[in-house]
Amino acid sequence: MEASSQIHHHPEMINNNHSSPPPRDADDLKQTITTISDKNPKNKGYMLLLVLNYIFLFVGSVSSSLLSKFYFNHKGSSRWVSTWVQCAGFPLLILPIFLPFYLFKTTQRQPFSHITPKLLIISILVGLLLGLNNLLFSWGNSYLPMSTSSLLLSSQLTFNLILSVIIVKQKITFSNLNCVVLLSLASVLLGLTSTHDKPNGLTREKYFIGYFCTIGAGLLFALYLPIMEIIYKKVYCYSMVMEMQLIMEASATVLATVGMAFDGGFSEMRRESSLGFDLGQQYYFLTIIGNVVTWQLCFMGTAGMVFLTSGLTGAICMTALTGANVVGGVMVYGDKFDGGKAVSAVLCGWGFCSYVYGLYVKSRKEGEKVQELVVNGVIKDDDYNNKHHEQAQMLEVSCEVVVT
Repeated sequence: MEASSQIHHHPEMINNNHSSPPPRDADDLKQTITTISDKNPKNKGYMLLLVLNYIFLFVGSVSSSLLSKFYFNHKGSSRWVSTWVQCAGFPLLILPIFLPFYLFKTTQRQPFSHITPKLLIISILVGLLLGLNNLLFSWGNSYLPMSTSSLLLSSQLTFNLILSVIIVKQKITFSNLNCVVLLSLASVLLGLTSTHDKPNGLTREKYFIGYFCTIGAGLLFALYLPIMEIIYKKVYCYSMVMEMQLIMEASATVLATVGMAFDGGFSEMRRESSLGFDLGQQYYFLTIIGNVVTWQLCFMGTAGMVFLTSGLTGAICMTALTGANVVGGVMVYGDKFDGGKAVSAVLCGWGFCSYVYGLYVKSRKEGEKVQELVVNGVIKDDDYNNKHHEQAQMLEVSCEVVVT
């Protein structure tokens, strides 16, 4: 077994030699035991990697939203360009993929050595889905104020919960349902009360086009998260997550590039850089480069969060950034923040907090059940502790690879 960023998802920890049959819920707790072992908050290596990915997600999400709006506010008008920059930064992923093996010698696993033809095809197809999501997001963001689009995108948590129930068999709890209802009300309220908060010259028809495109982007991304959760269960290590992410982003870039070629996107880019962008050519390309880098950070952080936790938790973490995006839009661009948005923001926060509290209560109950199984001899205490120590060491190596 190599000392790379390797995480086992399904270790066997049940004591099969015990004479008495295990309780009914023992098998159901296998995944819980695994999660507590290699994804324990007390595991410093795991927490460091988790925090690092959330920082990527936070910086990438807020910065990319601000820069995307900056592009459109200063006479940038190409939705294909805005779509293209969301995925064109995939070559940046070469650094965390190749440096640990070729330069730092921190892993014996060669890059892409475990990417099977099946995983390759899946990554390409998911990348095309991601490319369509990027186009819908760009279309919606070009019409809507940043604060409105950010709050609308928070509806992806609602979609994600529903799709997680269907795809990954996520259990429905009171906190889940409460979160769905509150976020749905927030999105509906926002759409009905914020039509006056539209850029000058934007018709009501185009406003609602932007509204539904943004909702569609949230739906597609909500579909992306549980699909990736299933795929990542078969992934060998964190490095493979970055490799698959590179393939997906490259696939999305091909889609955007083809669209730009057929729809005159490259001509628009040349025209915008010299004549259209009101801050000049230098700031135009700085804006493009900034978008490329920050979007890549955002997707890199999202992929890491899904791998380290779950698709639903990844969606929750993105929803938690809604407030930061709204505040950024109000502070940087002067977006209006009226009563409708205030109530919607409160509903989003209420739903998010209730869900997090539900996860906390669930985690405590599962921890108590596991300890009860240990006390009753269903699970070997030594095996549990040894497994926890072994996987903690592997996660620490994973963090060293990423940080280095």
